[in-house]
Order: sequence, then structure tokens, then C-alpha cells
Amino acid sequence: MTTTSTAIPDQKKVGMVSLGCPKALVDSERILTRLRADGYAMSPDYAGADVVLVNTCGFLDSAKEESLQAIGEAIAENGRVIVTGCMGDEADAIRAAHPQVLAVTGAHQYEQVVEAVHTHAPPSQGPFIDLIPQPDVKLTPRHYSYLKISEGCNHSCAFCIIPDLRGKLASRRIDAVLREAEKLVAAGTRELLVISQDTSAYGVDTRHEERMWKGEPVRAHMTDLARELGQLDIGNGTPPWVRLHYVYPYPHVDAVIPLMAEGLLTPYLDIPFQHASPKVLRAMKRPANEAKVLERLKGWREICPEIAIRSSFVVGFPGETEDDFRYLLDWLEEAQLDRVGAFRFEPVEGAQANALPDPVPEAIKEERFARVMEVTERISAAKLAAKVGKTIPVIIDEIGEPDEDGDIGATGRSQADAPEIDGAVYLRNVPQTLAQGDIVTVSIEDSDAHDLFGAVT
Repeated sequence: MTTTSTAIPDQKKVGMVSLGCPKALVDSERILTRLRADGYAMSPDYAGADVVLVNTCGFLDSAKEESLQAIGEAIAENGRVIVTGCMGDEADAIRAAHPQVLAVTGAHQYEQVVEAVHTHAPPSQGPFIDLIPQPDVKLTPRHYSYLKISEGCNHSCAFCIIPDLRGKLASRRIDAVLREAEKLVAAGTRELLVISQDTSAYGVDTRHEERMWKGEPVRAHMTDLARELGQLDIGNGTPPWVRLHYVYPYPHVDAVIPLMAEGLLTPYLDIPFQHASPKVLRAMKRPANEAKVLERLKGWREICPEIAIRSSFVVGFPGETEDDFRYLLDWLEEAQLDRVGAFRFEPVEGAQANALPDPVPEAIKEERFARVMEVTERISAAKLAAKVGKTIPVIIDEIGEPDEDGDIGATGRSQADAPEIDGAVYLRNVPQTLAQGDIVTVSIEDSDAHDLFGAVT
């Protein structure tokens, strides 16, 4: 996204440290966009900032510790710090650790954050501020963007406090989401990453209300949204990559698979299964329909053989027995998921799971974590090895510097790889004309457990 740099006398600068998930990153972009419109400039470092914002994560105790450390670093480096985000509802804990903070606000409390910045670093009031173009702030590279479609969540999972932090599901208007997506694509976005706490539930809270878009009514519904996003054009009638994250496997998810087969959606689903044992899933207060899910995975692959499924799993949940864990391993062997992340269960203050009996010892958690990663890495290695000799589309994330022979390498991602969380495709001897954000055809020459290696055809 292009930016315009114009000097303003005494212009105040804001620094930002954004922690946690992509949804928090979108919040950070929104805050900075508002502040830029108010006349602030963005500082890339602590030294140049008149005030530093720390957008915290409060999902796990380890994330809270990271947030407190980030606040401490910002105070040590700058001294003028405003705290916001998911840990913001624990203002007393933050102030106990760091009494120097100027203000604390909660998750997506945009107006309060902006007001705090105005209070502690009043904006410049130059006569030309309103005449200066103020593009939206992006914290991701120009070629991909996160598209947040809702706030909050209606689930009551035993290990999670997100509804307490961010409230119940609140879907954005479908026309507002599509306008934002259209604007992003026009500004150079080639990949839209659709995010929320529960993408499958989009529009449930508004009874899937209809809005007019391009002269036609469109529902606030995941399938309608996906279909419309696939109609956007990045040039020559080509749709952007549209990647769906945080998709719960409700029955209507089946309807988006044909859109992937048609090329309107990226053949990728991020589904937070969390476990497979029916007993553990019930204790987690999550759907315990693992057998039906396996049948649906098979059906999805028949419709769209290229589909990549990513998920995450929790090991060591209270009450998880060795039989439960072996059930999970057997399920993973049958499911053959493409990308898997695993986490050791960690108590979160305020979560229902903390009161459950039979906690799993830390040593057993570690041992189970190692075992699940061994299985999933083996599956991943086999799946990637099967791509050697094939040609696939790759989006370019980074261009390297020429080596001593003048050859240039690049790093990209396949359609099976989301940024930051999945693997990469490493390219050798790329054309000098190659640019970040280009989507090219690549011949795959080698692989390992996580990444692919090849050359542009």
C-alpha cells in the first residue's frame, strides 16, 4: 500500500508493539490508521516515538508474561507507554508490574486508545494536516492482508477466555467487509486472509442479514462472502488468493469446497480441531464428532484434491489418558492433515478447565508433545515429498541478495502455506524481474519435513 511522506512541524510520532494473533494485528492497524488520520506519524523504533503502544495478548499465561516483558522493554527504551489489547482487562496486574504505564485499555477499545494517545502526546495542530493524504496503515507486506470479518465468539470452550476478553460474536456488515477487501486488492493485495474467532459463524448474530453489493443482495454468511471475494480481480480476471482461517467444521462448510475446486478460493482450510478423543472433546466443551469429520475430509479431497487442511491440537488436557492420546495419534494417521501445530495444555486464569480433575504432569505433557510432533512431521514430510517433480503456484514473500555468482534466490509460499504459521518454498536463481507479491509457477525439486525447494519455470 502506497504512502505519502510530508514533513509537518512538531509532528508527534507513535510506536507500536503488536503481540498475539492476526486479529490483534488488525486491531493495531486500525488504531494506527486512526492516529495517522489525526496527524500522527509512525515511528519504526523506540527512540523516535513520543509514545509507544503495546497491544497485548492475554490468551495464555505464557502470552501474558510475554506481554509484561514487552511492556517492560518499551518502558526501559522509551518510558512513555500505553497498553491495550486482550490483557488490558487486567489493569491492576499490569500496573503492579509496571506502575509507569500511562494508560491501560482493553481489547478493541479503539476510541479509548486514541483518547489516551491524544492526552499523553497531543497531536500537532499544523494548518496543513487535513490536506495531507493519509493512507491506511498496514503492518503486513503490501501483497497480503488480514481481513477481519467479526469480533468475539459464542463458544464456551473450557480452556478459553476469549469470550470474556472480546465478548460475544459481532459480525461486520457484509458490504463493509467486501468494500474493505476491494480496497485492499486495488492497493496491491494479492492474498486475503479471512480471520475471526469463528469464521464459520459469520452472520449468525445478524440472522445473516442481506446488504446490497454491486446491485445484488448478498447475505452475511461465510459461503456468500467466500463467493464474492473470489469474484475480485487482481488483474487479467484473476482472483486473489482467499484463505479461510479459524473455520469450525459446521455442515455448511461443505459448500465452500466446490469454490476451491473452481479456483475462486485458495484450497486451504484452517480448522481448530484441538483433539480427537470424544471424551477429551466433551471435557473441552467442543463438538465430539471426529468420525464424521474424517468422512467429510475424504469427501472434500474427492471434490478438491489440492485442498490443504491445517489444524492445531492440545496435548495434556486435564483428564487426558494414554488411551485418549493414542486415539488422537491414530486419528491423525487417518486424517493425514497437511499442516499441524501442537500445544501443551496451559491453565489460563478464569478458564473453566482449571477446575477439572486429573491434571496431566508436565513431564507427560512434554513426552506427548514430542510424540505428536513426530507423527505430524512424518506425515508432512511424506506429503511434501509427493510434490517433488510437480509444478505449483507460489506467491513471492521476499527477494534475496545476489550471491557471488550473481544468482538471486527468493522465498515464497504455496497455496498450502499461510504466512508466519506454515512452511515456505525456497527458490534458486530467480529472474531479476521477480518482485514481492508476484504469483509464479514453480517446479518443485526437493523437500524436507516442512518446506519445498524449486525454481521458477
